[in-house]
Amino acid sequence: MEPDSDQPKAAARGGHRKHLAMLERLSKRSSSSVGAPPSDSSDASPVEAFLSRFADAKLAAESALSACRSSSPEDDAAASLAAAAAAIDDIDRLIAEASHALPPYELRAALATAADLRAAHSVAASELRPKKSFSFRNKSRNPRNPPQDRVTASPPQPPPPEQPKPSLDAILPGFGFRGRNGATFVKDLRVSNDKDGDFTLADLVSCEVYLKGKCRALYIHKLRDCRVFVGAVLGSVLIEDVDGCIFVMAAHQIRIHEARVTDFYLRVRSRPIIEDCSGVRFAPYVLNYEGIGEDLKDSGLEEETGNWANVDDFKWLKAVQSPNWRLVPEEERLQTVNISELHKQEDDS
Repeated sequence: MEPDSDQPKAAARGGHRKHLAMLERLSKRSSSSVGAPPSDSSDASPVEAFLSRFADAKLAAESALSACRSSSPEDDAAASLAAAAAAIDDIDRLIAEASHALPPYELRAALATAADLRAAHSVAASELRPKKSFSFRNKSRNPRNPPQDRVTASPPQPPPPEQPKPSLDAILPGFGFRGRNGATFVKDLRVSNDKDGDFTLADLVSCEVYLKGKCRALYIHKLRDCRVFVGAVLGSVLIEDVDGCIFVMAAHQIRIHEARVTDFYLRVRSRPIIEDCSGVRFAPYVLNYEGIGEDLKDSGLEEETGNWANVDDFKWLKAVQSPNWRLVPEEERLQTVNISELHKQEDDS
C-alpha cells in the first residue's frame, strides 16, 4: 500500500501559510516604522533612528525573500514575491526620506543593500517561473522496432543564464522617463495615474522635461545636457551623475552627487547637500504655471526659505567657502519660466 502523499504536501502548504502570515506581520511592522521614529528614540540621533528602522525593514525583506526561495509552484509563489517587493519598496522610501540626514557612508551602504535585495528578488522571480515538467511519451515508432510501453523523460533543459545584478538605473523606483535622446517630455502629475507617487529620470541626453503638479520623491540619474523643470516634491530629490544640465525644482530635501557644470534653481526647506561635485551653481526657484501656488502650498513649500544659497559640501570640511559651488550671477540667471501652455508630448517609458 502506497503512503498517503497528500499529507506532507498539506503540511508543507500549512507551513507556507504560516510563513506568509509571519511575513505580513513583519511587513506591517516595517511599513509602520517608515517615517516614524521608534517609541524609545527620544535620545537617539537621526542616524541611529534610521539604522534601527532600516534594520527592521531589511529583516522584513530578507524574510520575504526566504519565503520566495521556499515556495513551490503549488504554493502561492506570487504572494511571496509581492510581499518581498513591498518590503523592498519600504526600504527605498525609508532611504529617500532620511537621505538628507545621513552621512555619505551610511547612505551608500543603504543604497547598496537595497540594490542587493532587488537583485535577489529578480533571481527569485526568475526561479519561480513555471518550468517544463517531465513529458510522458512512447519511443518513436519504427517498423523494425515495435512501440515500447516505457516512460522516458524529456532531455534535460540547460540551466537558466545567471541573472546579472541590476544596475542603479533598473532599481530606481517609480514612473518616469528613461533612456531617451533629444526628446521633450511634458507631464501633468495632477491628472496622471502616478499622482503623488515616486518619479524617475534616468539616462537622458539633450532632453527637456516639464513636470507640473506634485510627486512624492524624485530620482535623477545620469543626465547629460538636459533642462528639467519640476513643480513640487513632497519629500526628497536624489540626483546622481549629471553633466551640463539645468534643474528648476522645489522640494523638502535635495541631495546631489557627482554633478558637473550644472545650475540648480531651487526652493528647498533644508540646506541642499552636494558631494563629489564641481562647477555647480545655485539660484532661486523660477518656475511658474497655472495652479503652482496651490501645489507648493499643499507640499509645504509656499515660503521661500533662502536655503538655495546655503549649500553643504560634504567633501569640503574646511572653514572657508567650498570651491565646488557658487551662486549664479544675477545677470546670468533665468527669468521666470512659465509652462502653463505646454501640453503632454511624450508617454512614460
